[in-house]
Amino acid sequence: MKILAVDTATEACSAALYIDGEIRERYEIAPRRHAQLLLPMIDSLMAEAELKPQQLDAIAFGCGPGSFTGLRIATGVMQGIAYGADLPVVPVSTLAAISQQCLQKTTHDTIFTAVDARMDEIYWAVYQRDAENVARLIGKEKVQSATEVDALQLTGYGIGSGWQRYQPELTARLGQQLIGYDADYLPSSAQIAYLGVVGVQRLQAVAVEQAMPVYLRDKVAKTTAERIALKKEQT
Repeated sequence: MKILAVDTATEACSAALYIDGEIRERYEIAPRRHAQLLLPMIDSLMAEAELKPQQLDAIAFGCGPGSFTGLRIATGVMQGIAYGADLPVVPVSTLAAISQQCLQKTTHDTIFTAVDARMDEIYWAVYQRDAENVARLIGKEKVQSATEVDALQLTGYGIGSGWQRYQPELTARLGQQLIGYDADYLPSSAQIAYLGVVGVQRLQAVAVEQAMPVYLRDKVAKTTAERIALKKEQT
């Protein structure tokens, strides 16, 4: 199987290529440079593997939650490649990708993933290791204050940029449910590629027109809806 993965949901920009069990990745922490970096990363990976988009089986992308501008970049690139090569798409949660990275690096089975969402909020989710060592969402992904998080009466390990900014609030909220934390986690296309393969195997790939970014924050969703309505009125 051959899958291209892209992610620009946070300050990290990355692209990865999965080829029959091997993953190659280009990765750089470069806020506000995603639009300049992503396509060259993809071109480099594809040239190195001597592949054309039509030879891929699918494309996976970090669908959010995350930066509104970043998600638009990854979504636009994904759509361009998928439409041009007639490829199915696997949307992969940013929080799932971060959680998967921790599951691959540690022995922790329950992960409390928090990403700084700005506006005094975090993107929050609880993930657990399933029987195939894949991150499985428990409950729902949310955008909320760090003082409102719910770990669903589970004991787990905290990861993500939200822990860097809101560690005192999260620690106080979770108490004995928290066994430790590491804020040094950002999404990576390597994990998105891996979860993309899992998605294809689990029949979760969709047509490109169905592959949409996930914003979680109602304000963004309403703004997008308003723009679509306005565009329709102008045409």
